[in-house]
Amino acid sequence: MAKGAQQNRDHLAAVQLLGKTISKRAGFRCEWCEGDQELRLWEYQPDQEPSEDNLALLCGSCRELVGVKNPDPRRLRSLRNALWSQIPAVAEGAAVVLSRCKESWVREAIEESFIDEGVKARLL
Repeated sequence: MAKGAQQNRDHLAAVQLLGKTISKRAGFRCEWCEGDQELRLWEYQPDQEPSEDNLALLCGSCRELVGVKNPDPRRLRSLRNALWSQIPAVAEGAAVVLSRCKESWVREAIEESFIDEGVKARLL
């Protein structure tokens, strides 16, 4: 068996071990928009060790937004409250998605949030 494949399996197993904890923390709702459809764990920084700070429970719609380059601003409004989370995967992850939108309210929301100043500087 290839070393990389085993490392990937070990990583995924570590993520899954945190699933119940993250789901309970989230109240079994999306941590970005509070939806309850197609909930799954999402890794904010998949190259790092899985941890509660690096994982968020997201619905299918929000996971889809992660890969969208120019998201529809109307779809992003529901992510605004996530910026106030104390969990980096929730707040910073939402800020990364929001920062792809050039609406003025997005910049203001990110500037006012409690996310790390270095992350803010990189995004704005």
